[in-house]
Amino acid sequence: MPGQERTLTLRFLAEPADVNFGGKVHGGAVMKWIDLCAYGCAAGWSGKYCITAYVGGMHFVKPILVGSMVEVDAKVIYTGRTSMHLRIHVRAGDPKSTERELCTHCIAVMVAMDENGKPAQVPEWIPETEQDKRQHESAVKLMEMRNSIHEEMTTYLDAD
Repeated sequence: MPGQERTLTLRFLAEPADVNFGGKVHGGAVMKWIDLCAYGCAAGWSGKYCITAYVGGMHFVKPILVGSMVEVDAKVIYTGRTSMHLRIHVRAGDPKSTERELCTHCIAVMVAMDENGKPAQVPEWIPETEQDKRQHESAVKLMEMRNSIHEEMTTYLDAD
């Protein structure tokens, strides 16, 4: 039922196909996992097909080793009329242990779509805990910052 599940955790082993030339998991593989988890969380919250509108503030904190147990966690921290902002954490560690260390984190913005490919309304999420309220306020500040960055980035859209 839409508006009920605001978190999703994907758990899997980092595979040899995910390795880069340095012997660690490729950043592109991590980005794919983030997108998959963000989609699953947003679709679960909205009950609709969702598209990725933005992923930003991505920090690669620690490398992930092939064979590590990886957990990608997404949580709705803000809802607009048709969009959902999600906090994403990627943690990894030895599969024989329950310990996981933060390796990557970011924010993703997903937009719900209707059957005609148009943005669709999503259930409102209302923060309740103090942490939820802080993350909600942060999402609003980040939206304002993204708007400024977007304006600045238009300089790079000129055809060369």
